[in-house]
Amino acid sequence: MELVYPVSIAPLAAGNKGTREMLPVVQPTGTVVARASRASCHAAKLLHPVVHLHIIDRFGRIYLQHRSAKKSIFPLYWDTAVGGHVGYGEYLKEALFREAGEELAFYDFNPVPLTSYVWDSAVEHELVSVYAAVGHFDLRPDGDEVIEGRWWEVSEIEESMGKSILTPNFEYEFGMIRKSLFSLL
Repeated sequence: MELVYPVSIAPLAAGNKGTREMLPVVQPTGTVVARASRASCHAAKLLHPVVHLHIIDRFGRIYLQHRSAKKSIFPLYWDTAVGGHVGYGEYLKEALFREAGEELAFYDFNPVPLTSYVWDSAVEHELVSVYAAVGHFDLRPDGDEVIEGRWWEVSEIEESMGKSILTPNFEYEFGMIRKSLFSLL
């Protein structure tokens, strides 16, 4: 899936507050129908795109990030290696490489698309595009959004499920993509 932007700039979504970080408001197909601030997307639960990158090494270990205490949603939980919002005007892979660079100083990888789905929770309504990268990489958490990262054995992930260690979105997504992820090895 890719985002489909209108020929001219999309209108602001109704009730839009703030203009600092503008995000595309999308249909589940990826068609951009408006733009809104990040705060408005979350407050009004407007569907907006995000990207996730799972990193797996040749030993079948999964790299997870430890979210900082500053995060407004699930601070100090372990989560997908890379995740972030797509800015208005960005395409998915552009956002993926930007987020990987910002969070882990990670630039040299070949993302494999796995799936897209709509994630709906009490505070989020996101069109999630999921990618994977296979290898053992030099990953350097930024120390701001990501306080640390490490390789997890699948058994450790399974033992941590449902214990408020991993984000609910990671738990859901890992269950969905697990077979696809390991088929890349």
